[in-house]
Amino acid sequence: MTRWGTVTTVKAPLKAILTFAAWHLEQGAHRLYIYLDEDAPETFAILKAHPKIRVTRTNAAYWAKRNGRPDKHQARQAANARHANNRKPEVDWLAHIDVDEFLLSERPVAEHLAALPDDALCARIRPVEALAPGDATAPGETVFKAFPLDQTARQQAAKACFPTWGRHLSGGFLSHVAGKLFFRAGTKGLQIRIHNVLLNDVQNPGQIALPDIELGHFHADSWDHFLGAYRFRLARGSYRSELKPQVREAGAVSLHDLFQSIEAAGGEPALRQFYDEVCVADADLCQRLAAHRLLRRHRLRLDEIRDCHFAVINPP
Repeated sequence: MTRWGTVTTVKAPLKAILTFAAWHLEQGAHRLYIYLDEDAPETFAILKAHPKIRVTRTNAAYWAKRNGRPDKHQARQAANARHANNRKPEVDWLAHIDVDEFLLSERPVAEHLAALPDDALCARIRPVEALAPGDATAPGETVFKAFPLDQTARQQAAKACFPTWGRHLSGGFLSHVAGKLFFRAGTKGLQIRIHNVLLNDVQNPGQIALPDIELGHFHADSWDHFLGAYRFRLARGSYRSELKPQVREAGAVSLHDLFQSIEAAGGEPALRQFYDEVCVADADLCQRLAAHRLLRRHRLRLDEIRDCHFAVINPP
């Protein structure tokens, strides 16, 4: 039996962490390696009690052994993933993903991984981005937008589905389209980044695509979620100024510059107008996405699955 797990650095409410953990346990994960990026005693105690979860406090003592705590959270994520890879292997494959990312597959994840050739060091999963509930969403349903892998088709679809802003957004996404990787756990000398791995200065050696697993990314699945994370992302996260434009076409601007210009022109109401066009599952958008075969509908039952795996927990 092929065993797999996830490695994740988290700074999130307990409910969100338990939802993430329960979902991947339900999908068959043998181990979840969770690194707490803040002091959270209750979260630590609950996770530590689960036999399939390995939880680590990244406190001062932890970072003192690793030349100090990196200022950027991306560097801390990479360091923690490297720590998980270097420990005694308990799984064959690890996926380096975030707490708002959920592996979606119609077949057991282990079956996909078992079918990979022996010389495949890593396997890529591409994201689908969750839309906020709208008039095209049924009760209990989560709707996602996908994107074409071909760059030309991707931008044609983005402009068709998101007529106002699509020319600045790769596939109409606010977050990454690169996806994340499974990698063979315990690989000596492996350098792990957010979207890639390196071994002996070779990036992603033996990479294989896993098109039948999608990464459901809850990047901006509600207006409150988007707005609550907006300032941090603009300053230090996925909308920060040093990142290049997502789209390599004349006239396209970076997300940082795009959001700055939208906000300068109309403040928060203008941001909300942008959000409603790009991130809400209304009938018109879903119809356009469906016409390009880029609409995904799932009934995830996240609350039910969380309560099943953490029955005694009723987090706020």
